[in-house]
Amino acid sequence: MPKPVPQPDPIAALHIGLSSAVAPPATGTLARLDFGAASGRGAAAHSSTGALRLRLPLAPLLDAAAHEVWRVQAAVSTGQRDAIHWARGGGWLVAALELDEAAHGGIEAAAAAAYAALHAFQATQPERHVLRVWNYFADINAGTGDVERYKLFCAGRSRGLGDGFVGAYPAATAIGHHDPVRGLIVYWLACVQPGTRVENPRQLSAWRYPRQYGPTAPSFARGMRLPNGALAISGTASIVGHTSLHAGDFSAQLQESLANIEALLGAAGMPAGFDAHAPLKVYLRHAEDLPALRATLARRLPATTPLQIVLGDVCRAELLVEIDGWRGLSGA
Repeated sequence: MPKPVPQPDPIAALHIGLSSAVAPPATGTLARLDFGAASGRGAAAHSSTGALRLRLPLAPLLDAAAHEVWRVQAAVSTGQRDAIHWARGGGWLVAALELDEAAHGGIEAAAAAAYAALHAFQATQPERHVLRVWNYFADINAGTGDVERYKLFCAGRSRGLGDGFVGAYPAATAIGHHDPVRGLIVYWLACVQPGTRVENPRQLSAWRYPRQYGPTAPSFARGMRLPNGALAISGTASIVGHTSLHAGDFSAQLQESLANIEALLGAAGMPAGFDAHAPLKVYLRHAEDLPALRATLARRLPATTPLQIVLGDVCRAELLVEIDGWRGLSGA
């Protein structure tokens, strides 16, 4: 008799949204992200109700700051292994760690240690497929040439990963924060099922960048189609091919970034336009660009699009704005 075809593990519905409520996490809450808090080695912790809580040192710029809340339609369990705090439920896992750069000898060594820990941890988890990663650290553009801190981070990340992620590179974001304590914060979403990498036809794949961007190319995909069909959008800026465009022109950079996201949606086989349920996060280098940003987004986004705007530095010094987020998540 023929052997039965193995079926993929079932996964619960995943919802990521914004909430202004400060009530304790409800049943099924995987994580709550709070923006504007100083890190100082304590970014990740578990709440009294068990959800993973992240305090991220990126100042919110909207009048009413919202919390980012991740929920699953399943029971949630939590735990900690060494520096990694995690929460899981319904086939999904969110995990985070923060490392003090000073204790590791700088950003390159801290990134190597963080990603070695991530790699070792994920190798033992049923949710072994890393789909989305965020990286926040101070002074991302400090230094010149090959010792710019973002380039050092890329080198450390690659070294720490060793033989790499299971399957494709995940979607990712790397942003500079302004916390005087130099802590590297890494958090990620993983699943029992793999996603599908999506690249942007307007942009060169990051891992193929030429040598001028550093000795180690960045290790991420432009997007990741999740096993539930949603799209995780990597940090997206005013880059076409591999070249930064519109230096010094915020409005032009914003329009180019939105065009890149639209192209990514097309490559993922998703409808044009933005989502009234799944949130977008905008990182601004300069707070004074907020009015221009809000005016443009009011014209381009549905009025009900969940939107988080925070102060953060993009990985290239000439870039003024970056956008990441989600498309196609359930509005439940």
